[in-house]
Amino acid sequence: MTSDSLQTIGRKLREAREKQHLTQSEVASGANISTNHYAQIERGEANASIETLESILKVLRVKSSKILPF
Repeated sequence: MTSDSLQTIGRKLREAREKQHLTQSEVASGANISTNHYAQIERGEANASIETLESILKVLRVKSSKILPF
């Protein structure tokens, strides 16, 4: 995935998280990943696996079509 795509996904995840008034730690805990890894995903520095992304989306209660740029 391109750097631009990772940053777009990260921005949309952050917006969804903030809209629900959740902390990065709360999302990470619910998705069973470290807070540091989740923060890297939001910043577009890490590429989440499909399984991890699915877990994050479940915690945020958003559809993949709202997050993925394709």
